[in-house]
Amino acid sequence: MEIILETKNICRDFKIGDGSIVHALKNVNIAIEKGKLTILRGRSGSGKTTLINILGALDKPTSGEVIFQDSDITKLSEKKRDMLRRFDMAFVFQSVALMSSMTAYENVDFGLRLAKYPYNKRSERVKYCLENVNLGKRMHHRPGEMSGGEQQRVAIARAISHEPSIIFADEPTAELDTTTSLQVVALFKKLTQEQGMTIIMTTHDPSMVDIADKVYTLEDGEIVE
Repeated sequence: MEIILETKNICRDFKIGDGSIVHALKNVNIAIEKGKLTILRGRSGSGKTTLINILGALDKPTSGEVIFQDSDITKLSEKKRDMLRRFDMAFVFQSVALMSSMTAYENVDFGLRLAKYPYNKRSERVKYCLENVNLGKRMHHRPGEMSGGEQQRVAIARAISHEPSIIFADEPTAELDTTTSLQVVALFKKLTQEQGMTIIMTTHDPSMVDIADKVYTLEDGEIVE
């Protein structure tokens, strides 16, 4: 078992309007195994989105450490954290966040350009990623011409395109029906099994967890068994 990412006593506090403190995360310790699908589950307000934002270097903890590939990323400068997100990480959001004026092909190609992927290999890589999510025949369609599940698969193709070390998916199935949601999670599982990708996903849907290799449950900012 190879651990690619782990936390050590992560705490995250927020100050609200009346000056009081909300303890969003309390001494969270998790270990993410390389090449596996890990799910962070919990009800709304349990802290799972706060945790995935910290794991993905989008936010910093109030205290504790986040060790990614043997380095504490909480101590990195903002510039280095930005470079880490651009080249070593990828994100899939609930809202899919695709460019509506671009085709599926152009959306994936745009992600590769941001990651400075070699120009002469981009076209081949875009087609490979879209075919890998079963959208080879839809690559020249825009998001508005696609179903919600197809849009999410474009977002996944874009996320895997630059071959990141780890992918973070925050509630990627929240706006999809159950059948489509299970298809998206099954695709994540396929990517871990066939390509060795490491994926961390948040969800509040209990039907998703059986597909995962590892599940962490959060309640009131704490990991519970």
